[in-house]
Amino acid sequence: MKIVIGITGASGSIYAATLLKRLQTINQQNNNLTVAILISENAKTVWQYELDNKDYEKLPFKCYSKQDFMAPFASGSGGYEAMIICPCSMGTLGRIAAGVSDDLMTRSADVVLKERRRLILVVRETPYSLIHLQNMKTLTEAGAIICPATPSFYSKPQTIEALTATVTDRALELAGIRQNDTYRWGQ
Repeated sequence: MKIVIGITGASGSIYAATLLKRLQTINQQNNNLTVAILISENAKTVWQYELDNKDYEKLPFKCYSKQDFMAPFASGSGGYEAMIICPCSMGTLGRIAAGVSDDLMTRSADVVLKERRRLILVVRETPYSLIHLQNMKTLTEAGAIICPATPSFYSKPQTIEALTATVTDRALELAGIRQNDTYRWGQ
């Protein structure tokens, strides 16, 4: 499977860190996974502020610049099957909803939608304005999946990482990446 992970400057860098850690584990167990990373400059700033590190520089995945329109997932022929934007800022969500493809993040999302592939937006904002809700409605009608960064508690998570994993594991499942070691209701 080929997947693009977009990281915007929305608060919630812990979600991106948890998602990438999980993808590293999955990638070590399964060499059939290709992961491409897009991280905005604002995302790097927020990551450093919230997590007190620059671990995004240590990722074993290829990272692309937001202006690199030669990236393989900038075209439907690149064969990327899914994209998760985590966390997804409302600005990015709004640009995608309006069809504005002015950088690789929004172009990639546009490609995923036009190819009828999986676009999962892990939105991190509260409260939602009417504009946010209308943009979410537009994207849902276009085939995207809105996956709010709203953790669940029925698995009784004991750490912040376990709590954020309740969101990121769900996003991975929505993208088509099944995990055997995640909590499932009734099992």
